[in-house]
Amino acid sequence: MVESLNTKVELVIKGNSHLGMTDYGQIMIGDRGFEFYDERNARNYIQIPWVEVESVVVSVMFKGRWIPRYALKTKKNGMYSFSSKDPKRVLRVVRQHVKPEKIVRSLTFFDVVKRALKGKNRDNYLKK
Repeated sequence: MVESLNTKVELVIKGNSHLGMTDYGQIMIGDRGFEFYDERNARNYIQIPWVEVESVVVSVMFKGRWIPRYALKTKKNGMYSFSSKDPKRVLRVVRQHVKPEKIVRSLTFFDVVKRALKGKNRDNYLKK
């Protein structure tokens, strides 16, 4: 059995991990870190200490009415993407451990396309 990172649990909620194939399980947020435990495979778990979290990237749709996913960007191991039953509640608890300025919105589809077009146009002008 896996030992928890946390000594005090603040929130336990059903959630999904989107690392490759979607894994269903429990998200546990506590005083020392963010944890995900797969409900089917006990050996499949993710533990992220708060000191390792660089930022939290939130996908926001319909002017904040719907948050389909959020991701924790770590200092060493990249991005871990999650979704949960009540994402606003999860993010309120995460905000107690991560500075509010480190919680950012992800780019929309149109922002990504706009940046790509600006980048291509700028490169074309530089080649002349």
